[in-house]
Amino acid sequence: MNDSDKPSRKTFGTRLKSMIDSLRSEIGRGAYGPGDYLPSEKALTEKYGLSNKSVRKGLDILVEEGLIVKLDRIGSKVTEKVPAGAATLTLGYHSSIERDIGLAALLDDFRSLHPSVSVKTLPIKSSPDYMDTLKEYVDNGMFDVFTINNLDFQNMIDRNWLQEQLLEQLPADELLYPFAQEAFTYNGELYVRPIIFSPIILAYNRAHFRESQVSEPDGGWTWAEAVRRAAELTVPGVRHGLYFYLLSDNRWPAFLLQSGMKFGQGENGEASDNLEGTAMLECIRLCKTIISDRSIFPSYLSENSDDVNELFQQGKVSMIMTNYMTINEFKNTNLDYDISPLPYSYEQRSLVNVIGVAVSKHSRHVEAARQLADYFASPRAQRLIRAGTLSLPVRKEAAEAPLQSGEGMNRPSRYFLFREIMASYRLHSGLNLSYTAFTALRQLLKKYWSGLIGEDELCRRIREEVTGPR
Repeated sequence: MNDSDKPSRKTFGTRLKSMIDSLRSEIGRGAYGPGDYLPSEKALTEKYGLSNKSVRKGLDILVEEGLIVKLDRIGSKVTEKVPAGAATLTLGYHSSIERDIGLAALLDDFRSLHPSVSVKTLPIKSSPDYMDTLKEYVDNGMFDVFTINNLDFQNMIDRNWLQEQLLEQLPADELLYPFAQEAFTYNGELYVRPIIFSPIILAYNRAHFRESQVSEPDGGWTWAEAVRRAAELTVPGVRHGLYFYLLSDNRWPAFLLQSGMKFGQGENGEASDNLEGTAMLECIRLCKTIISDRSIFPSYLSENSDDVNELFQQGKVSMIMTNYMTINEFKNTNLDYDISPLPYSYEQRSLVNVIGVAVSKHSRHVEAARQLADYFASPRAQRLIRAGTLSLPVRKEAAEAPLQSGEGMNRPSRYFLFREIMASYRLHSGLNLSYTAFTALRQLLKKYWSGLIGEDELCRRIREEVTGPR
């Protein structure tokens, strides 16, 4: 068989879904009654053109839904009828969601409120083809509900997935922070129910500041001040003063947003694709200056923000760029730390990240899926998120509720900082780039920050590859 003749992953997914849907439907209408046996695995492989492994995977899904039981060496037997109105949903989620919102506890609570709705979870690993994988799952009806962030949503818009009616429209909730709903709104319609949010902030080791007799950071710190203080905090061979994973899409755009400029627009608001001599270029140059300064910034080759958190917990760095979701890594530690607004260059701006849940239009249980999405943003669930994590709920009353004594978490003393800096919040879309242009910009900046291209080439290629194509 030639490679071109091999069934694609999507074809296998379609066949598997067809088998599951057919068997589920036949059980539902009584073609296979309680106590009846389904066709053998061999018969199912022949009928649907699947491998034995794929057939077993499909039967396992029906087992999880309570429709059948598998008896060793005998077959698959239909169980008692499922109660009327029952539904089984599949929730696709990013692996960090358990940490960010306490997913297991929320789903247990949801089941107590909706006993007829069962929720299965399926983690989605981050990868270069993350969105393609997500769409394949959704198109094949394998996700009823799934989590995405505001940058994922921008990617969907640019790929015309909303025009393809991939997601259900959802009613707005005026009691959620407006900027959180704006992050998932397109042409005046809300497509994703926001759950949590976080601005980028500075976390710092208080013990290091005391030892070095350095005053703790505040909202008046510029990046020049942060660099100066980082030098005072650095102890050669022991620790560095400042660190962050610059290539994270939830880190580097913060520097550019602080320029006060947008791509395709000059410093005075006029149309422009020229970066030479602008505040934007100064902010890009600032990043390179910081990460190249070995007196304050380690040369450690981090793979992601987890590496940064680990070094911070080990006391190897004194200050890190982070957010409220990431500091959940510290909630069960005795780390002596606190948080402060992000230092600024031209304007006091902070990149904000919003995470929400979307309902697939391909779901067989749209109403139940909507119930789950609405639950995550409900007062009850939002209070649970606030009580069990350091993340920021999108429901204002939950996020701003007074702290409870004896909660047992290592919550920073300046936890309510997020309220004071809301005017500084900016989304990734504030750069005025399509997702494709955003990705192209990241690749060019990576080369510039690595010293592979100079400023002249950077500016020229941004004109040609980023602002021009838009």
